[in-house]
Amino acid sequence: MSTTVSGRPWGYSKFWRALSVMVLRPSLHLLINNKHAGRSNIPKKGGVILAPNHISYVDWGTDALFCREAGRYPVFMIKGSMFRVKGIGPFLYKAGQLPVNRGATDAALVLKTAEEALAQGACVIVYPEATATRDPDLWPMVAKTGVARLALATGVPVIPVAQWGAQRILPYGSVRPHLLPRTTVQIVAGPPVDLSAFEGKPLTSPVLREATEVIMKEITGLLAGIRGETPPAEPFHPAVARRKARQEARERDESAVTDASSDSADAEANPT
Repeated sequence: MSTTVSGRPWGYSKFWRALSVMVLRPSLHLLINNKHAGRSNIPKKGGVILAPNHISYVDWGTDALFCREAGRYPVFMIKGSMFRVKGIGPFLYKAGQLPVNRGATDAALVLKTAEEALAQGACVIVYPEATATRDPDLWPMVAKTGVARLALATGVPVIPVAQWGAQRILPYGSVRPHLLPRTTVQIVAGPPVDLSAFEGKPLTSPVLREATEVIMKEITGLLAGIRGETPPAEPFHPAVARRKARQEARERDESAVTDASSDSADAEANPT
């Protein structure tokens, strides 16, 4: 039997899942005006991966509700520290959620456990970007390859999901949610991503990267439809943006030094 990084076998309690639905479902409906589309693209049974864009730390709630309204119970990959919080951790385990501790070894183990959950018919929600997008205009940024690895290793369908509106409830970096006036969150699911071109290929880095780009293109296209806007030609890459910012800072510093040297030379050439 495969186990999670905590040493526990994957599984869940039907009672605790039912209780969570009874408590959270009406609460989320009360707090958020939900506008859903494409739920029929989510299979009613069997292992499936939902791959949404990530724009806010309340995405878990809006995506969980969307998943539940489609007739599935959501399984998330959640920061491991949450499983150590008294009162919350035991519930997360009983609900069948997956702890992630961000280590390289742990990441491999949690993907194996996610494979086990999918084999047992779970609906696993994976945020390909791994964290809320850093794109200034909130378009999907360059994603990690975990979602592609999981999909190609298991053969389960990947459903692209786009959402818009949650960022108005809790913008990235904020700790104070804006619940009034009631915000509309739009979520749409597309048909399964066609990954047939990658079937049977070894899961090398180039293959995983290419498959990830195919998935992200579908998600971005759905988001463009919701927003009625054209996405950037290339997705935002945080590492590239940081390098560019450092380079621009160096150029400004060098320019400032050059200007200061020039002013000093002019002063020496033209004493008052």
